[in-house]
Amino acid sequence: MTFFRSISIALCIVSALQQATAFSSLSSPLTTTNTRCTTQQQQRQPSHTTYASSVTSRNLFFGAYLPLGLPIILAKDAYDNSRRTKLKEEILSLAAATNRGLTETEEQAEEMQNLFAQLEKLSPTVNPITNKKSKLNGDWSLDYTTSASILGKGGAPRIGPIIQNIDTTTLSAKNSEVVRYGIVDVPRSVSAELSPVNGKLTDVQFKRFQLGPIGFNAPESFKGSLDITYLDDEVRLTRGDKGNIFVLTRM
Repeated sequence: MTFFRSISIALCIVSALQQATAFSSLSSPLTTTNTRCTTQQQQRQPSHTTYASSVTSRNLFFGAYLPLGLPIILAKDAYDNSRRTKLKEEILSLAAATNRGLTETEEQAEEMQNLFAQLEKLSPTVNPITNKKSKLNGDWSLDYTTSASILGKGGAPRIGPIIQNIDTTTLSAKNSEVVRYGIVDVPRSVSAELSPVNGKLTDVQFKRFQLGPIGFNAPESFKGSLDITYLDDEVRLTRGDKGNIFVLTRM
């Protein structure tokens, strides 16, 4: 008998015992009496509805896989993938509804912060900057940010996508956009040099600005940092040095 077949049989037995216990608790008078006492004790305890709901959902999800004999680690991976998909859908939907964050309400801003923090914990990529198999390099479109200056709040509107290109082979980055000044649309960009601090955090030294046909060097004091807290094939989450958050999708 193989190892995995043994696990399968064992898990099926455990599942059967749990089901038997559940049904027997409904029919036994002694169990009913104990249940009443337990219920009274539980009523004296503080409610943890949200936590219990989360645990129940996770257990039910795992329970759908365990009778099949799949290893628990595979069930957890499937659960995490399901959570990632749902959170990404909610984040991108909210980003579109708020015009990249430009028109968001306080409630929407709070909701985005909550969703953002949840997805960060599920990043499938370790050390996205230094990992050779990382999908970090390439063009990314900014879908949401809390940075008023990048969004152009109170200033010239941004037309079309706000794009960030990252190249870890040359340790360089470039942000580009089109800004409308009156009736004239002007492309502008800024290039930067990256200095990784660790596998997910890098210092940023801005090097050169381009405004239409005019280019000029950035002052030495123009610095920042990028903390890449989530990365997969489609979505990247980043935190900046001024506390802003960024949601980007691959182009």
